Amino acid sequence: MAQYFKYNDQNIGAGDTIRVHQEVIEGDKKRVQIFEGIVIAIKNRGNNKSFTVRKIGASSIGVEKIFPVNLPAIKKIEVKRRGQVRRAKLYYLRDRIGKQATRVKEKALKSKAAK
Repeated sequence: MAQYFKYNDQNIGAGDTIRVHQEVIEGDKKRVQIFEGIVIAIKNRGNNKSFTVRKIGASSIGVEKIFPVNLPAIKKIEVKRRGQVRRAKLYYLRDRIGKQATRVKEKALKSKAAK
């Protein structure tokens, strides 16, 4: 994993497919909005750390959101897949179209028997 950050005792790195549960306030109502995509970048250090998540939306349009790690509106981050990448920043995914834009090689899980 090229670069990662810790969130609730789990490491999240570039190339991982995650679901970010963010609380959105609209008027006097609160709801949780889920944004699922690939982590393409992790920037800065310490309290100012942020990460960029990219997904392919309707009509094959790429949508990116930048989340600060310490944002109080983030309620939960789920890791769907671990990606094995050789770069810290995956900006090359922006140039890809269709299924190639969401395909990152999956990290092989280490078994305890192999150790």
